[in-house]
Amino acid sequence: MTKKYYFVGTFFIALFLFLIVFISIMPFLWVLTSSFKTNREILTFSWRFSTGFNLKNYSNAFRIAPIAQYFKNSIFVTFMGIVLNLLFMSMAAYVLARTDFRAKNFFRTLFAMGLLIPGAALLLPLYTSIRAIGLYNNVWGLIIVFTAFGIPTSVFVMSSYFLTIPKEMEESAYIDGAGFARTYLTIILPLARPAFATAGIMQFLLCWNEFQFSFTLTTGHEARTLPVALYYFKSAFASDYGAMFAAIVLVSLPCIIMYILLQKQVVSGLASGSVKG
Repeated sequence: MTKKYYFVGTFFIALFLFLIVFISIMPFLWVLTSSFKTNREILTFSWRFSTGFNLKNYSNAFRIAPIAQYFKNSIFVTFMGIVLNLLFMSMAAYVLARTDFRAKNFFRTLFAMGLLIPGAALLLPLYTSIRAIGLYNNVWGLIIVFTAFGIPTSVFVMSSYFLTIPKEMEESAYIDGAGFARTYLTIILPLARPAFATAGIMQFLLCWNEFQFSFTLTTGHEARTLPVALYYFKSAFASDYGAMFAAIVLVSLPCIIMYILLQKQVVSGLASGSVKG
């Protein structure tokens, strides 16, 4: 009887996991197969897999919209947004995790409030500020905004992970004559790679997929990123669905590849960071 219940329980768990995987993968597979179809196949047999590979859709995507330029902008903005965010927020997270000072709880609350404020509420003041400092339609304006928006998540992910590192390792370094900064650079940073990978992935998704501020704070092709390119593509050339699906695949693939490469570090960082803090 026990084996029977065990088999039934295992079956439903497997069925549930299969449904989760199916729901997660099917939209991307549908977009991927649609990117190889003609417009007629998409409109007539939208849920049928493609019978061939119409690579012309991908060439049309680059011809219709300035995807190559937007791709370069996205790579630069995302790279700098990740580097600056992790550089400064790792130091802030280490201070919050390892030192006690009077305003510590105030700063923790301040970072937590950043998670509660919707981006739309900051759109107008940020637009005014970016124009005032001369960074409107400039990739550095986007980099500053994206770096700031990733502050709360990065701080909490990394500070939670820092709390799992035994203090004895730092105390040993202090005994050997290492100062606060040297201990952080030579002891803490190498041990915190999972936390950096987790925070980096989250910051990557924020910078790569953000549309609202990229659209509002830029104009023309010099500084706009890929999500804006898709909006431009869709609004101006919505009749070419095959090319539009091809553009969506090109935008989505970097996120998938990045997570596949760093998934072990991300899972390790989330699991370790959930123990304390």
